[in-house]
Amino acid sequence: MIRFSSPVWLFALIVIGGSTHIAEAQSRPQIPQFNSFGNPELPQAPPVVNQNNDPIRIASLNNNGASAEPAAEEPAAAESQAIPMRSLLQIFHDGGILMYPIAGCSFVLFAFALERALYLRRGRVIPRPFVKRAMEVLEQQQIDREEALALCEENGSPIAELFSSAIKKWGRPCVEVEQAVLDCGERISTSLRRYLRVMNAISNVSPLLGLLGTVLGMIEAFNAIASADAMGRPELLASGISQALLTTAAGLVVAIPAYLIYMFYLGRVDRLIIEMDQLSQQVVDYVSAEGLQEAGKARRSRAKAA
Repeated sequence: MIRFSSPVWLFALIVIGGSTHIAEAQSRPQIPQFNSFGNPELPQAPPVVNQNNDPIRIASLNNNGASAEPAAEEPAAAESQAIPMRSLLQIFHDGGILMYPIAGCSFVLFAFALERALYLRRGRVIPRPFVKRAMEVLEQQQIDREEALALCEENGSPIAELFSSAIKKWGRPCVEVEQAVLDCGERISTSLRRYLRVMNAISNVSPLLGLLGTVLGMIEAFNAIASADAMGRPELLASGISQALLTTAAGLVVAIPAYLIYMFYLGRVDRLIIEMDQLSQQVVDYVSAEGLQEAGKARRSRAKAA
């Protein structure tokens, strides 16, 4: 019969009892734990270690698979990324030195546009009361050469000057009167188109000044970034480029209205010249030798009929 010492028996009983307890615990079903909302609690994920051996705890997910932690820092980040409002003077200062000639072009454009608006008024170039009166007296031959010249000089408008050039050739052949009207019409059309070329030049030069300012600003921005050792900092590059583009925007702001104003006044001058040409042609028919002969025949025929 084999005998065992008491310590050996004790050790055997402990091993057999521990294995039996572990087997029962594994075979027993686990009862899920519920939280205060009635949802089963998921086991917490173990911490994960990244390349730098820093523990990163995985955010717990809700039933829909979305993160249960709200992004509390998003409003603060949005406020920090908001574009700051700047005054017009600060924008002008950030644009650089070429903003000054662009501003000068805008003032010149405003001055000439206002002057042309006053000069090219229809009531000043072709006053209706004067035109109506002059046409009536010339058609009915109720006025002679000296009185007609005095009437035109009293008015002093461009159309009166054109009529005066035709009246000075009173009684001459039609070709000679028309040539005098053409010569005077060229001088008048030149005065009507005065300063329009300046507006056209401003519309062409302003974008070029803006482009030059942008190029110089970008060169300065890249030099500043290179000297500051700012590789990997795109905010510095974006800030420099945004300031450099201010001159291009300012040049376009001046050039677009300048071109529109130029086209508007050019169309007005063309319309005025066409109307003046039609009226002057009627005056040529009234004061030329051929026109005077026809008017005399008409008066004699009316006198015989009476």
